Amino acid sequence: MTSVPTPIPSRTQYVQEEIKRRILTGRLTPGQALVETELAAQFGVSKTPVREALKTLAGTGLVVMSQYKGVTVRMVDADMAREVYDVRLLLEPEALRRAVRRGASLDAARAALTRADDATDTAERSLANREFHRALYLPCGNPLLGRMLDEVRDQAALVSAVAWAASPSWEREAGEHREILRLAQEGDSEGAGRALHAHIASFVERAFPGVLDQEGQE
Repeated sequence: MTSVPTPIPSRTQYVQEEIKRRILTGRLTPGQALVETELAAQFGVSKTPVREALKTLAGTGLVVMSQYKGVTVRMVDADMAREVYDVRLLLEPEALRRAVRRGASLDAARAALTRADDATDTAERSLANREFHRALYLPCGNPLLGRMLDEVRDQAALVSAVAWAASPSWEREAGEHREILRLAQEGDSEGAGRALHAHIASFVERAFPGVLDQEGQE
């Protein structure tokens, strides 16, 4: 049984973060049922914090609440991938360009890249890669832009988890990350933005071939 940290008011947040971590690292898979009583027993809490945590996760798009099926981890399909990655392709490269033009510190991105390189398991590497991307767009100088990207961050990670489970591509992506960071550190905002756009687009295209082509047909 997982122990619950104090203080007591943090129980809901703790349960929420732990369920999210299990989803994004593949321990809980798309379509898997999330039963309140079972989760409450695992975390050593009542059903109330579990119920509140699941409601919040439903709001972020990681789980789905159904009157008939209960709560399940969100399924990942081409439509979901297209919606999420279309937003990333529109906003994330521009946020990076702005961060570079501002001369923002890239220390957090560099540290996240090091953690990803040193990771000893898939979960640790996945979390470090998420932090790398966030460290690139967060210092863009527009808090609203950062929050918009944060809103799709978990859903993008869910797509990534499914793609990596089917076809691991860590080494290729690590090399692309290093090139993006190199360009950003050199102050090449346009080059860094283009490299990030290509990186995001190539990943989703490998996972869901043709998914980006469909965008222009709708």
